[in-house]
Amino acid sequence: MAKKTALITGGSAGIGFELAKVLAAHGHDVVLVARHLDTLEAAAGKIEGKYGVKAMTLPFDLSNPESPQRLFDVVTGEGLRIDFLINNAGFGLGGGFADTDIDKELDMIQVNVSSLVHLTKLFLPAMIKRKDGRIMNIASTAAFQPGPLASIYYATKAFVLSFSEAIAEELRHTGVTVTALCPGPTHTNFSERAGTEKTRLFTQSVVASAEGVARFGYTAMMRGQRVAIPGMANKLIPQGGRILPRRLISFLARKVQENR
Repeated sequence: MAKKTALITGGSAGIGFELAKVLAAHGHDVVLVARHLDTLEAAAGKIEGKYGVKAMTLPFDLSNPESPQRLFDVVTGEGLRIDFLINNAGFGLGGGFADTDIDKELDMIQVNVSSLVHLTKLFLPAMIKRKDGRIMNIASTAAFQPGPLASIYYATKAFVLSFSEAIAEELRHTGVTVTALCPGPTHTNFSERAGTEKTRLFTQSVVASAEGVARFGYTAMMRGQRVAIPGMANKLIPQGGRILPRRLISFLARKVQENR
């Protein structure tokens, strides 16, 4: 495959960084987006040193509603053609809704939902015009059920999944594909930031490696797969949603979000 360019939000750590490494290993240049320039530059240095591709760094905080447009303007101003858009940036927050910080939750909606939609809106038209492009939106197995004690996070991922499947169908026959990657619990700094590292979800479940999730996601994206769920146990979660009562699903989801 000819060298292309991938833009990865949340690209300095976790699944985003591992996806950047997979793309670089296949010979593609990467544009890494995250909040902190120091971690971005460290990640870019590792990628350029190992894979011999270009790794551009763009420090943007996607909780700022103006960041997607500013990011797009910088990319287009540099004359970059984005062939892969990886909307990976996101975070969670554990706790009962009545007790959690509303400012953090509104920032979560901005990052997990609004910025993802905005960036997709900005970069998609050029892909359609070229009849070539791939978009990956990082959802979660949380997308398949309500999530007591992490209600806003689960709701944002349900949005990402629904949005991704809808526009994937709209883009059928355009040459542009959309993949919703839906990992389960994964070894990243996500649980520490969300305050959920002691929940049963992370202490009593099989926790995947970010590297494995990234490799699985890359393969699914290149195949044009619309929904990609890594791990056999994780693949059972949507099935449970089809056969179990919604109230029972909510109860079970609460149990895994409780501390051990």
